Amino acid sequence: MDFLPEPEHRHGAVASTAILLVNLGTPEAPTTAAVRRYLREFLSDPRVVEIPRAIWNPILHGLVLTTRPRRSAARYAAIWTADGSPLLVYTRRQAQLLQGLVGERLRAPVVVDYAMRYGEPSIAAVLRRLQGAGCERLLVLPLYPQYAASTTATALDQVAATLARTRNVPELRVVKHFHDHPAYVRALGDLVREYWRANGRPDTLVMSFHGLPQYTLDRGDPYFCECQKTARLLAAELELAEGAWQIAFQSRFGRAEWLKPYTAGVLADLARKRRKVDVLCPGFVADCLETLEEIGLEGRELFGAAGGGELRLLPCLNDRPGWIEALVEIARDHLGGWIGEPYDRAAAEAAARATAARAKRLGAAA
Repeated sequence: MDFLPEPEHRHGAVASTAILLVNLGTPEAPTTAAVRRYLREFLSDPRVVEIPRAIWNPILHGLVLTTRPRRSAARYAAIWTADGSPLLVYTRRQAQLLQGLVGERLRAPVVVDYAMRYGEPSIAAVLRRLQGAGCERLLVLPLYPQYAASTTATALDQVAATLARTRNVPELRVVKHFHDHPAYVRALGDLVREYWRANGRPDTLVMSFHGLPQYTLDRGDPYFCECQKTARLLAAELELAEGAWQIAFQSRFGRAEWLKPYTAGVLADLARKRRKVDVLCPGFVADCLETLEEIGLEGRELFGAAGGGELRLLPCLNDRPGWIEALVEIARDHLGGWIGEPYDRAAAEAAARATAARAKRLGAAA
């Protein structure tokens, strides 16, 4: 195996800590060609589609990639912004805001960057950039509150694959999940309360999470249980009575049985009952195709066609100050021993130079 080239070693440099935010990814543009490239990478991941390659590859290349990209491109075009993909825009903004707030709260030399598991910026490219910046401690923070093998684990797979080709491997820590972290639940609660103060309360709050095949639960994936816990904690945070909220799972693909209840079925049932419904997607920390288009456009259309009145999509956490504060708390819980407060850069650099000088003198004496 060929190792990647290493940046020039700088004696006496102060090692810094990096926080790498990782999100799923997005096509580069809402075009058929760009979506096809994105889906090829995404759907080729064996953690995403757990079907033997000999069976899946002919389906993927012979059917899925010849029919789905055009339809998906139209859906992406419906939610694309002047600045690009909402998922990319908000993830980049989260990293920028976290960088500023980390400096204020932790007072330590911490570098914050972001990467996408599929598409750009790639995990490999960003890890190389962080290494070049002298980051020798790495906290990987996948932006998936609830752990799943097809999201968190595959992001960590890619980190490991890059580090496997790295000669000077950094110290490594990972955030597996934060589905029940008080700061995350509080940020969700503040979002909902603020929305309701401005717009009034609904009859029912639907908490819609991304779905996964049923077999993932049967094989030991904790995702379903973590979604349930998030929903219960948020309902308690909002002091919702039983019957005022409901959990559901969206984004079903293929003919296999997926986690239930399905969001489409829940919305249709509530529509027939003439309920006023708000939908929140707690599993997504940035608005994206699955929130803006699947719920905000398709879900609202389904709701109306089934006889429903008003369906409102609440925004994701996006770049809300409370969410950035929560990210600081989540990161700080995993940075123990790597950072100190307060941090004096001049003193640290002077200490590093003194240590290097002592080492040089000892080497000469030997």
